[in-house]
Amino acid sequence: MGEPRKIRMRRRDDVTAVEFVGGVEKRELFLAEYDPTWGSQYAVHEARVRDAVGSTAVAVDHIGSTSVPGLAAKPIIDILVTVADITAEEDYLEPLVASGYVLRVREPGHRMVRTEQRDVHIHILELDDPAAGDYLLLRDHLRIDQADRQLYEATKRDLTRRDWPDMNAYADAKTAVIETIKGRARSRLATG
Repeated sequence: MGEPRKIRMRRRDDVTAVEFVGGVEKRELFLAEYDPTWGSQYAVHEARVRDAVGSTAVAVDHIGSTSVPGLAAKPIIDILVTVADITAEEDYLEPLVASGYVLRVREPGHRMVRTEQRDVHIHILELDDPAAGDYLLLRDHLRIDQADRQLYEATKRDLTRRDWPDMNAYADAKTAVIETIKGRARSRLATG
């Protein structure tokens, strides 16, 4: 028999629609060469997040391209905050907004706040959400696999040369290469 199924107790039902606060935004997309200060920029926001939400943040991690040494990236620090209950917004969303972050996305299983300058994106997911594990899997693999890091950077360079209606379209266009890289990362983990 398998492991017993976890019963999740939520304070309320989750949202059922995608809400982009402020609507769809078209932004200039460009890559910057890796900047070693991205790690210290992350650390400042990690402390700010932890001060705001305390132990509600089960984990706070630097994710995305700025977390991978040597990888060119859009100069936006991506942070993953995992919480026990995504519906308990009063425990994390309200304190983050009160500390100066701006709500950008509310969608099933995911919230995102950012700085007013739009240079830091904080993604909030539940601890056992597969997307949280995928962010870390991709980051960790790109940190150690030079060929996949180069593939990912070349893909991003190609995509940033195109005109996109918004950042979500650009992100969607990267999905195929990200899935390929995650597949190799899973294979590497399986074979040890």
